[in-house]
Amino acid sequence: PACLSFRIAMTTTIPVVLDTNIIIDMLHFGDKRTRLLQAALLDGRLAAFTDAGCLAELERVTGYPEFGLSDDGRAALIACYLGLVARCDDDGEECYPLPRCRDPDDQKFLILSARCKAICLITRDKQLLRLDRHRHWPPPFAIQTAEAACVLLQLAPEHPAPGL
Repeated sequence: PACLSFRIAMTTTIPVVLDTNIIIDMLHFGDKRTRLLQAALLDGRLAAFTDAGCLAELERVTGYPEFGLSDDGRAALIACYLGLVARCDDDGEECYPLPRCRDPDDQKFLILSARCKAICLITRDKQLLRLDRHRHWPPPFAIQTAEAACVLLQLAPEHPAPGL
């Protein structure tokens, strides 16, 4: 949200959550819009979190025929992702003051973001992005596209990861 105008010291590790579409863009397609995110994950400026539900969705989505991933390719993508993230599973009943997403399957990303105290949920899902501007019940974290998150989180382009 607009209220998240702050300066982040480059020594701070910033907690984030990546939606499945961002993970696929970054690790399968090598989308240039996600390169700064990947570099920041690799050098420790960002700390990304996942949980059992989000991992299950990634495992399911990587099996879609349109991605053309073999079983080995799927396993490699998921292993790469697991090397970039930390688990933040629920520890019982959770009740966070969050807006409701129209797609109930996306609510898990909002809950994970609240649970791990993320600064930003990074997605290109239009329904999730609309919640960033929710007038009556704004989320306690930003919901941004990869490009907007890089600006918000001040991920400088002069810090590319090796090979990117």
